[in-house]
Parts: sequence; C-alpha cells; structure tokens
Amino acid sequence: MGRAVAVAALVLVTACGSPGDADRPARPTPATSTSEPAPSRSPVAPAAVREALRAVEEATAAAGSARVSSTTVMGSVLSMETTGALSWADGPVGRLTLTYTGGEVAESMRDLGSVSMQARLLPDAYYARLGDAFADRARGKHWVRYDHDSLDELPGGSGAQLKEELERTAPVQPLELLLACESARKAGEGRVDGRPATRYSGTLTVAELADSALKRRLTAAGVVTQSVDIWVDERNLLVKKVEKGQLKETGELRQTAFYDDYGLKVPVERPPSDDTVDFTELLDGGGGS
Repeated sequence: MGRAVAVAALVLVTACGSPGDADRPARPTPATSTSEPAPSRSPVAPAAVREALRAVEEATAAAGSARVSSTTVMGSVLSMETTGALSWADGPVGRLTLTYTGGEVAESMRDLGSVSMQARLLPDAYYARLGDAFADRARGKHWVRYDHDSLDELPGGSGAQLKEELERTAPVQPLELLLACESARKAGEGRVDGRPATRYSGTLTVAELADSALKRRLTAAGVVTQSVDIWVDERNLLVKKVEKGQLKETGELRQTAFYDDYGLKVPVERPPSDDTVDFTELLDGGGGS
C-alpha cells in the first residue's frame, strides 16, 4: 500500500506543474577533485525581458485562479493528461482530474483499479480518489487524505517536495525559470486559441545556477537541463507554457499546459469523512492491505 501512497503523491506533484521524481530521493552531488570550489554562476534574464516577466508574474498572482489543462510525459515513468481549476488567492485550493495514458505510474494505477484519479486541494490537506480495487484494500474507503503538516512521512522523500508545491499552486514556476535564464528572450508573436500572444523562451542548465531555492528544488527533482516557452496575452496573463527537460533518473520531461478563465470561482468540497482514509494509516498498515 505504501507504493500506492507514493504514486498518488507523484501524480499530484506533476499535475501542479513541477517536474518532480517523487519516488526517488535526490542523488548526492559528487565532490569535485579541485582544491578550490568552482565559482557558481548566477544567470538572469536581460533587463527588458525581466521587466516583462515580472509584470506577468504580478498579473498572474493577482488573478488568483484559473482553469488548467495539461499533458505530461516523464520518460518511462508517466504519461498523463490533467484538467481542472486551481485557486491560489487564499492558500492552495483546486479540483483536478488526472488521466494516466502510459508509463509505470499508469500500470500502478491500473493495479488500483483506475486509469484516472480525482484530486481536491484544500488549504490544510489534499485528497486523492482512487478506484474500487483500492477501496477493497482500504476498508471500503475511496479517498486518501494527505494532511499538509504530515507530508514529511511520505516514503522516498516525496512529502517535502509535495508540501512545497502545494504552497506554490499558482502557475509561476515557468516564469521563475525564465527569470533565471540569461538566454531568456522575447521570441515573437503568435496566437493561442485564436487570441494574440507574446512568446518568451529560454534554456537553463541547473548546475550553472547559484545556490537558491530554485536550484535546490530542481536538483531534488533530478532536473539537469530545462527549456521553457511561455505565451502571454494582452492582459499579461500566462496562457500557455511548454517545458522540456532532462531528468537524471527517468529521462526526458515534456509538459504542455494551457491556462484560461482567470479569476473564476473554484468551490471545492471536502470528501465525505466516512469514505476517506488518512495516508498515515496506510503507511502504518492500518488500511487493510
């Protein structure tokens, strides 16, 4: 049952937009053979691009919520489609439907009797609804509750990363990546869903980043290189992103996401308590597996 818990954590981290590898702890960085540590570069976007991206970051944060749809591929581990709505105005709130289309995680979820999963995010916890086969092994309960304050107990080091991602529900990570790229540039004009949009692009190598929360997060996720393309509409709102990267453990990462309907209300009901089991019970073997 512990594997099922880790799978549910992995798919939600990925759905929220982070290229994580939640099943594996990060490998330690090998020591260098030189007596002096190599200087750490601190690439940043050119000033004009940085100013434009900051405006997008502010507008996106102020909008408070959006509808999202995405496709994600993480090497042989996961292929997935996600649809739903997220709010970040007063803590992470959202509802998502995740459909697994391939990879090891899809096989694990099929073993739990489902090729899709509902997820509900609330400020204190998130909930994952698995299939009937899972419920048969969890005393008839379909929903797993992950309390934010207990996530460090998740196996494989996935909990700390998941907790951080839940605090960063807004789709701002691609902006953060571009702001760290000295290669970031305005890459022309285009259209997204028939509307005019400005494209920005950049590529970064994680080893070249100065020590920061961003570098630590990408390193923990196993990211070696990352390219980012975003499209911004006339309101300075992010409407599309494409991220491609290389992960140490799982190979290629590809994610394409679309955001629209900014500012919508995102009501999320807490699942019924009599159909919910806490993930700590499953880790302790109390779920009936």
